[in-house]
Amino acid sequence: MLIVDYFKNSFARKKARRVFKEYGFRVDTFELEGEKIEFANWLNPLVKDKKITAKEIHFFKQYIPVGSFAVDIGANIGDLTVPMAIAAGEKGMVLGLDPNPMVFKILQANSRLNPHKTNIIPLQLAAVENECQYYFASSEASMGNGGLIERLDDDRHGKFKLKDPIQGVNLVEYLKAHYANWLPKLSLIKIDAEGFDYFILKTLEPLLEKYHPVIIAEVFHLVTKEVRNNIYSLLKKYNYTILNIGEFETDENFQPKLIKDQNEMPKYGITENIIAFCQP
Repeated sequence: MLIVDYFKNSFARKKARRVFKEYGFRVDTFELEGEKIEFANWLNPLVKDKKITAKEIHFFKQYIPVGSFAVDIGANIGDLTVPMAIAAGEKGMVLGLDPNPMVFKILQANSRLNPHKTNIIPLQLAAVENECQYYFASSEASMGNGGLIERLDDDRHGKFKLKDPIQGVNLVEYLKAHYANWLPKLSLIKIDAEGFDYFILKTLEPLLEKYHPVIIAEVFHLVTKEVRNNIYSLLKKYNYTILNIGEFETDENFQPKLIKDQNEMPKYGITENIIAFCQP
């Protein structure tokens, strides 16, 4: 039976790489400290199941007060959006942004679960400097990874492309237009944009200057030293303290490391996360 399952799963993965198909989701239930948390896992054969953990929830509760406002840029299916929203609570709000239409459908499903514990608003938008339209492209047909392109003849992210356009917005202007009453409650912004985190962060400078939200950003393994230095300089410009928090899956003994200068930013070849906050 195990051999049959192995070949069945192997065939499913090969097919997912070559043949376009929309995959549904399965709702899993996690028992966390006496509470049941539901989570929709994507049934894409190329994507590992995600888990919601008490550790992640406790992590975000340090930085997202109950009733506050947070933004998850590059939310994917919502595996961190959900813990963020549990921290903010039913009376808070978390915006989950992801431009990938395939993962966005799963993010939408997760926004509807746990209605008395979370308040998630899913947005299929790309955070960019100027408002424009993009398309999503991937190196594999299931669209589990990939990136934005401006033209359908652009093959930089792969040959598989979705023809429906994706809206790009300047997030600061978008938030002012649609969530102005929530901005004074802005507590945290998380960015995971496969190497474009700095460019998104730069568009958010007005929010950093006025509201000083906690910032969590991924430093992608292929990001150049110049871009890493730019991330450090931008955050220091607004008096942020920066720590390397590695991966969210680190063991309980992991201790965040204070980044005292540009040379201590995550190194090329390793994807790590940083967290930055302003001292009261």
